This record gives sequence, C-alpha cells and structure tokens, in this order.
Amino acid sequence: MATTLLKASWNNLFMANYVIDPKVLLPYLPYGTELDLFEGKCYVSLVGFMFLDTKLIGIKFPFHTNFEEVNLRFYVKYSDNGTIKRGVVFIKEIVSKHMLALIANTLYNEKYERMPMKESLTEEDGVVSVSYEWFKEEWHSINVEFTKELTAIAAESEEEFITEHYWGYNKVNENVSTEYGVEHPRWSVYKLLNHSIKVDFGKVYGADFEFLNDLQPDSVFVADGSKVVIKKGKKISS
Repeated sequence: MATTLLKASWNNLFMANYVIDPKVLLPYLPYGTELDLFEGKCYVSLVGFMFLDTKLIGIKFPFHTNFEEVNLRFYVKYSDNGTIKRGVVFIKEIVSKHMLALIANTLYNEKYERMPMKESLTEEDGVVSVSYEWFKEEWHSINVEFTKELTAIAAESEEEFITEHYWGYNKVNENVSTEYGVEHPRWSVYKLLNHSIKVDFGKVYGADFEFLNDLQPDSVFVADGSKVVIKKGKKISS
C-alpha cells in the first residue's frame, strides 16, 4: 500500500484552460507517458487554489497548514501493464512555503518554486470574490467571481477531462520519470460570473510559454474542491 505523503483540502480551484500546439509540450513529457488529448485538443491549465488543513507526512507543520498555490499544468496518460492511468504534469507550481517546495522537489522532482504570494476571499450578497497573486519581477494575479450555486460535472465533458486526472508524473531525465497518486472525490463547479488573468507567462513560466500572453483561455471554471490525499509514488524507467 502506498504511503500517504500529504493530506489537505483543496478549495476554490480556479482553472483557465488553453488549447495549444502539442509540440510545445514534448520537451516536458515524462518518460513513459504520452499527451492526453480531449476531442483531439491539447490543453494546458492555469490553476489557482487554497491548501487548507495541510498535513505533511502526517504532521501539521507551523505556518504550513493554510496557503495558496498557483500552477501551470498539462495532461498525460501512462499505460501500466495495460492499465491506462490519466495524470498531470506541472510546468511549475508556485507556493509561498519553503518546506513544501523542498519536500516536493526532493521526493518527486516536482517543479515547485517559492514566491511571495497573497490571497483574498470576500463574499457579499451571495457573490464570492477570490484572488490569487504572486510576485516574480512584478505582481501577477488571477481573479474570479462566482456564486455558490453548484452544478455536477457532466460525464465526457471538458470539465471532467480537466478535473478527473488522478496521477501525477514528473520528468527526471530522458529515461526516468516519477509517478504518484492523487485521491479525491468527484468535484462540482460553481456558477462563474467574472474573471481576469493578469499574468506575464514568459516571466513566470519561461520563454516556451510566453505565447500564452496573446491567448484567451478556451474555458474557465471554478471547482469547489474537497479533501485530497497524495500518495508516495514510484520511479518509471527504461
């Protein structure tokens, strides 16, 4: 049985999804995986959310229980002795906590980077406003307004494709990757009212993703989130 590395709640997951040329992602593809497409389209997602009640290796570390994360990710699949596992690969995960970045990068070859961050949440007249901000050369932000009216995610929908990936994969080198499990119940989505994205993708994620500055997301939604368990994984190698 896989060891539990982390337990937490993920709340108010803002997901902005861009259709891009798959060739952009090939250098980032972990060994043994292939790109997972939805209706023939290749997606990257800009995701912002809150970690709440976080336990690392079963311990609540001071100042590391509640914090924000913003990441850029894409979608892959891996055939494990004929069983298809659908997972995500992170270009970069931004947090404000040094310890989380150190543990994740050391154990999983994750792409965490610590940056100054701010989060705000207000609710007035049934409208929830959430913003996630982070600093790299300048302040970047994502902002969203929604109501708490929930809708179940439909089967075979784009929202299902984006949210229903239960594995994480990381590239170690051309012949080695790592895999870990992510467990959570099926999410629902809130009724979206407004959103804004003020991000210089080149400054934050590198020159390969600067072109996102000129694109509008093909879809945006906010998932409610849930308790999440991250399981210690394994190496995949040739």
